[in-house]
Amino acid sequence: MNKKDVLGTLSILTVLISIIFFLIIRGPNANLTLGISVFTILSVLGIIFAIASKKLWFIITGIILNGAVLVFAYFLLLAMGISEP
Repeated sequence: MNKKDVLGTLSILTVLISIIFFLIIRGPNANLTLGISVFTILSVLGIIFAIASKKLWFIITGIILNGAVLVFAYFLLLAMGISEP
């Protein structure tokens, strides 16, 4: 495996880690601030890994999947802001 394949695989791995993290922390007492922070950091790292891989397949899938995680984190932030009095 060369460097481009490793970076592309890391990009997709960040999405899988985000999904596993979501399944672990869900529930009524979930810490939303921690969740939003982890999702945002993993998503930005995944997008950086996808762009650094310089392979079209990894760039497209990495940006789409990590972008979806980033949008999910944004919706969580929006919901957290709406729910506070």
